Amino acid sequence: MFPHRPRRARTRSLRGRAPFRRLIYPVPEGGGLGIHLTLDLAGRARFGPDVEWVDGCDFQVDEARSGTFYAAIRRYWPALADGALEPAYAGVRAKIYGPRQTAADFRIDDAARHGVRGVLNLFGIESPGLTASLALASEAVSRIG
Repeated sequence: MFPHRPRRARTRSLRGRAPFRRLIYPVPEGGGLGIHLTLDLAGRARFGPDVEWVDGCDFQVDEARSGTFYAAIRRYWPALADGALEPAYAGVRAKIYGPRQTAADFRIDDAARHGVRGVLNLFGIESPGLTASLALASEAVSRIG
């Protein structure tokens, strides 16, 4: 199903008002951008996602991993209070490389690779690649024909 092992990504929300007005991105880690801070349209703080390599699709937000969130967030916000986070959502992102492998950029599979005319698969294009790259869009259109 996936070109490689999927990576589960979970997020947590801050209970109450966000003390930040800007996004915060720590140093990236293997498989992701690190547990970073984003603000939703209502101004609520969301932290994550984290990175966990899995063997299938599982959309559970595991409470046992909350300590990982607190530790990562406290590197840039030491005043984070215990119990301030709540589970938000989880997703699964297919990757074209696996754990302990060098990160690969992306891969575009068309009929020349998979043999199905009119089908285009775009793997490993991290956000905002598909929405922000006119060059990728142009390539996709040219391959679909």
